[in-house]
Amino acid sequence: MLKKELSSLLESKLKQLNKYRPISADLLKKLRERFEIEMAYNSNAIEGNTLTLKETFWVIQQGITVKGKPLKDHLEAKNHKEALDYLYELVEHEGQNTISETLIKNLHELIIQDIDKDIAGSYRNVDVFITGTKHKPPSALEVPQKMSGLVSWARKNYGKMNIVEFSAIFHHKFVHIHPFRDGNGRVGRLLMNIFLMKYGFPITIILNNDRKKYYRVLSEADDSNYIPLVNFVGQAVLRSLNIYLDVLTPASKKEEYISLAEAAKGYSYSPAYLGKLAKEGKIDAHKEGRNWVTTKEAIERYIASLEKK
Repeated sequence: MLKKELSSLLESKLKQLNKYRPISADLLKKLRERFEIEMAYNSNAIEGNTLTLKETFWVIQQGITVKGKPLKDHLEAKNHKEALDYLYELVEHEGQNTISETLIKNLHELIIQDIDKDIAGSYRNVDVFITGTKHKPPSALEVPQKMSGLVSWARKNYGKMNIVEFSAIFHHKFVHIHPFRDGNGRVGRLLMNIFLMKYGFPITIILNNDRKKYYRVLSEADDSNYIPLVNFVGQAVLRSLNIYLDVLTPASKKEEYISLAEAAKGYSYSPAYLGKLAKEGKIDAHKEGRNWVTTKEAIERYIASLEKK
């Protein structure tokens, strides 16, 4: 399912990252703080939170109350930080296959605490509908059985599949069940990261700018077509790897990420074609905001691979 080129690129980048491990405590703290803010902002924004990235930083790191923004939005940012701290603890100190219904409920409680204590950490007891999709989640009576089955599936298949494929499919299976009245997307994205981080990848962030595509590939997975979702998650993993490596790589060895328009200069490729290659995982590229970036070296490697073929 994961495209061969993207799979090879991810493994190559992870090997590069592992060479810089262990990362110094100060640098690791700075990287984690950056990803903590970015993930809280993006994951909450996907669900309708109105805080900007900078405002999310103020709330989480400075404890500032943003005038004119709902209390709920502030609480969601703080709760997400606590849930992510819990996630780091799990990844660092628990065994390889940590997934359980208790863990899932604990994460949900952290995400929803102070917002709606009556439902925090508890499966829904009502049937729900998801606006904008044809998918109808199972009835509330089916949720406990479905969740038990999901955990059994995870324990059975963990380590037997490509980790990106496994994480993406698990994420879909979880949100497909929609076990909670609120917070399913945020919890699902955190759960996906448990498996990826156990494997050695940095936190993977689904960008708010990619929200429409994210919903689209989840919808395609509803029809058992997991390929778009798996490769969408793979690109998100690549972005996080590139950010880590950009910070850790010495300046003399660092590749400069530039826009596709700039990267296309001097080559017979248009920016649109480079965008196609980026989306297919055929060149080393990731998104910064709404725009793809790549390096001249990445294009040269792609040309060299074509010549070999």
